[in-house]
Amino acid sequence: MFTLSAKYYDALYRGLGKDYASESAQVATLLTERGVIKGAPLLDVACGTGAHLQHLQAGFTCEGLDLERNMLNLAAQRCPDVPLHQADMVSFNLSKKFDALICLFSSIGYAPNVVRLDQTLQTFARHLRPGGVLVLEPWFSPDQWVDGHLNALFVDEPDLKVARMNVSRRDGNVSIVNYHYMIGSADGIRTFTEAHRLTLFTREEYRAALTRAGFRFKFDEQGLMNRGLYIATL
Repeated sequence: MFTLSAKYYDALYRGLGKDYASESAQVATLLTERGVIKGAPLLDVACGTGAHLQHLQAGFTCEGLDLERNMLNLAAQRCPDVPLHQADMVSFNLSKKFDALICLFSSIGYAPNVVRLDQTLQTFARHLRPGGVLVLEPWFSPDQWVDGHLNALFVDEPDLKVARMNVSRRDGNVSIVNYHYMIGSADGIRTFTEAHRLTLFTREEYRAALTRAGFRFKFDEQGLMNRGLYIATL
C-alpha cells in the first residue's frame, strides 16, 4: 500500500507536527510503570519508517516488523542497529518472546475482520513473555467515523512539495481512504492514488479479542493522539 508513497511519509507527518519523541516517551513511561525494565526486549509491530524505534532504542532492546519493504528500508536507514523483519502482523513468527510489544498509529485497523483481529492479538500474545505488556493504538470505531470528511496534508519544503487529499467513505464496518497525491520536485510534477481499507472495530470487539488472547487491559481515552490506547498485560 505504501509502494509509491513511502518516501514521502515522514515529510507528510513532519509537516503535520506528529511528535514521535513525545509519543515514544509516553510509551516508555507506560511500559516502565508496568515493570518493563531498561534494556528489555521490545518489538514494534507495523513499525513503518522506524520513527518510534529511533527514540525507544535508547531505553529498550528494540526490533521492528512491518509488511511493507519500502517502509523497512527507510527504518533501516534511521535505525541501522535495530533488527527489522518483513512479515504480516496477523501471523508472523519470530521464534522469540519480548517483554513489550507495541502496535501504534492505528495499524491494527488493517486487520480486515474480527477473525483476523483475533489471530493478530493471539500472535502478539505468543510473542510476549508472561507478564509482558502490549501497547495498542486502535483505529476509529464506527461511532467516531465521519463519512464525507475532507482531509488534506501538505509538505512545503525547499526541494519537495506534496499534497495528499482524501474524502472519507465507509462500506459497512470498513473505512475507505483513497489518498490522492500530487508530488512536486525538481524532476517535475506527478500524481498517483493509494487505496487503504481499515476496519472500524467497536470497543467491544477490541475488548473481546484482547480477552480471548489472554490479556488483562485498561483503556486510556486520550492515548497518544486522541484515538485512545489499550495497555494490556499477559
